[in-house]
Amino acid sequence: MPTRMAVAVPTTVPAERLFQVLTDWPRHREWMALTTARAVSGDGHGVGAELAAFTGLWRVGFLDTMVVTRWEPPTTVAVRHTGRLVRGTGVFRIAGGRLVWAEELSLPLGALVRPVARAFMRWSLLRLVRLAQRSRPVTGSPGRNGTT
Repeated sequence: MPTRMAVAVPTTVPAERLFQVLTDWPRHREWMALTTARAVSGDGHGVGAELAAFTGLWRVGFLDTMVVTRWEPPTTVAVRHTGRLVRGTGVFRIAGGRLVWAEELSLPLGALVRPVARAFMRWSLLRLVRLAQRSRPVTGSPGRNGTT
């Protein structure tokens, strides 16, 4: 049975800036604990883009592969987790002064992992908001699908 988790944090950061930092995959290491991410296909922006994120210390951890299934700048990005360990769906939404991260995953020991995963998600979202507050505002002409 899939494990459902959702966490929301308040934010006053403009959605465009928050979305830009959120979808700057190499910057995930700056806000998501023990995780590095990268685009596997293209720039990682848009439906069908492939992503890979490693969570762990040194070489001990797991690789989470994903495909972007929804791309609606500056409010929503959704993925399908396609890895051997992590499978399911995830979505980030920015609306109404809130940033929401929701996951529906098939995880080993799902019920036992859930409280720790939710705490990790909340801590990471708070770090993301702080990082976006410190980041430069989005400037210049928009890139593909409204991103820079």
